[in-house]
Amino acid sequence: MEAMEAIILAAGYSSRARDFKMTLKLGTKTVLEHTISKFEGICKRVIVVSGFQWERIQEAITKMQNSYDMEIVCVVNPSFDEGMFSSVQRGCSEVGACSFFVTPGDCPLVHKETIWKLAGAPGNVVIPSFQRKGGHPIKLTGEIKKRIAEAGVDATLRKILQDYEKNYMNIDDPGVLMDLDTPEDFMQATEYYNELP
Repeated sequence: MEAMEAIILAAGYSSRARDFKMTLKLGTKTVLEHTISKFEGICKRVIVVSGFQWERIQEAITKMQNSYDMEIVCVVNPSFDEGMFSSVQRGCSEVGACSFFVTPGDCPLVHKETIWKLAGAPGNVVIPSFQRKGGHPIKLTGEIKKRIAEAGVDATLRKILQDYEKNYMNIDDPGVLMDLDTPEDFMQATEYYNELP
């Protein structure tokens, strides 16, 4: 299988979480480390796009750098307050692989097997779904990367992907829908994590 890369979006304010969610602990690892760790063995490089509190993200990545057999880099999006798409563009500017994943940093509970399945699936846009609802991470190709790079400030990823056929993979993994926007989300995620085998 071709070498892939992943973009992890970790630039936001975490305002609804009432805490900086990327460094919250789930078990022994932070939320961000759980998200990063799922790509080991599948991706040669993970690009973490930071913005708000980027120093804390950089420090966290420096600590975990030698624990994984892949390159983990932290890039700063100076325009992060313009919204998530600006971070997607910043991440895409670093991608050299033919296909790559994009996921928010607060999706730590996706099964690694899910990412393996997505990696092997054909299509310009591959999206995992659980009970017919689309989730993360999504897999995109170089053609989409080019469109993202050329897009104007009013663009969104959703608008760009509207022009493409989507390959939805229905997967028995509720983790693809679990992001940690609120304290309640984090409590639910902790319960789910503690019950995992």
